[in-house]
Amino acid sequence: MRIAIIGLGYVGLPLARLFATKYPVIGFDINSARVLELQHGTDSTLEVEDTVLKAVSVSDPEALLQEDGATGLYCTTTLEHIASCTHYIITVPTPVDKNNRPDLTPLFKASETVGKVLKKGDTVIYESTVYPGATEEECIPVLEQFSGLTFNTDFFAGYSPERINPGDKEHTVDKILKVTSGSTPEAGQQIDALYKSVITAGTHLAPSIKVAEAAKVIENAQRDINIAFVNELAKIFNRLEINTNDVLEAAATKWNFLPFKPGLVGGHCIGVDPYYLAQKAQEVGYHPEIILAGRRMNDSMGAYVASEVVKLMLANDVKVKGANVLMLGITFKENCPDVRNTKVVDVVRELETYGMTVTIYDPLASPAHVQHEYQLQTVQSPPKGRFEAVVLAVAHNEFLTADLNSLKAEKGIVYDVKGVLENAEGRL
Repeated sequence: MRIAIIGLGYVGLPLARLFATKYPVIGFDINSARVLELQHGTDSTLEVEDTVLKAVSVSDPEALLQEDGATGLYCTTTLEHIASCTHYIITVPTPVDKNNRPDLTPLFKASETVGKVLKKGDTVIYESTVYPGATEEECIPVLEQFSGLTFNTDFFAGYSPERINPGDKEHTVDKILKVTSGSTPEAGQQIDALYKSVITAGTHLAPSIKVAEAAKVIENAQRDINIAFVNELAKIFNRLEINTNDVLEAAATKWNFLPFKPGLVGGHCIGVDPYYLAQKAQEVGYHPEIILAGRRMNDSMGAYVASEVVKLMLANDVKVKGANVLMLGITFKENCPDVRNTKVVDVVRELETYGMTVTIYDPLASPAHVQHEYQLQTVQSPPKGRFEAVVLAVAHNEFLTADLNSLKAEKGIVYDVKGVLENAEGRL
């Protein structure tokens, strides 16, 4: 049993580290800078602590793969290093394009990579979020093309959706129940046993790959719709001059009330996955009204927050055009450096249309990553000066203990997107 993890990001690295406690694992990524930092025992995503990563890291891939009973993790960009593996687990991202259409390019490229080294008897497992049918209809043909092998005769496949929650140190990969599936009943049992050997929370073997794919995509679609509902409530209650958090707190006293909160819905899952399901539904002739309505609501929240900030500034007789705004946080969630699909960017863009100058301060986000993804400049240290508006967009711990009022200019305002501040002039 020799495992290759293809893609060493927020999903792949924690999984590779976990498997490396019991098996020889080769982590493969095309990002040489990422692999170099991992070889030095550092994870910039903060998902795996340096001491934990170093505890499983090895420097000799040949010894790792050839010695009986060897365990550990070796990270590489070299294709030959994964050629002798028996199980290939693909954990690359599955984004959407600018028109919110599923972009399977990373998945196709990863399948090509694996196809070049695939051998008889090997198993390929996908963890990337896709629409039902994508693994067998889109990915398997790529494996067959580049390997020259026959599916379910020479090699087998499975799907086990990732359930990583970036920044969550309580619900780590081993503590989250894992859904598994296989292309044949025997493959399913073998794949389930593999995950069960390291997942302490247990596994659930789905009857087919399509069922497992569908289960994953509806998990986040369900959250998206629930958040869209409370975002709509926030818009209603703001017009009624009622504190939305007070309403939700009162309603939560009922035993079966779902405690969702309003906010910006970004990230690599909730803000993306519903589009994968919607795309597949439309391909088979069904227009998904509720799913897309939820997406429209949540995608509108950046512009809504910006308009509320402007209204609050005008109410305080603060000149809008030329105002300086401090945006606290650019990542898609608190205490996490992940900036993928962050909707804070929507707030920034909208405020800039009013002629404001926006300073983005985030101690966790990489300025280089933000510049590359969004062409925005950020700082990682507290900026000097005072601002006409301070917007708490991300509830990093560092922001929760800061004196935000000291950052305000005369008549300046603090707007709380996350609903965690006591003395903000405005909140979502």
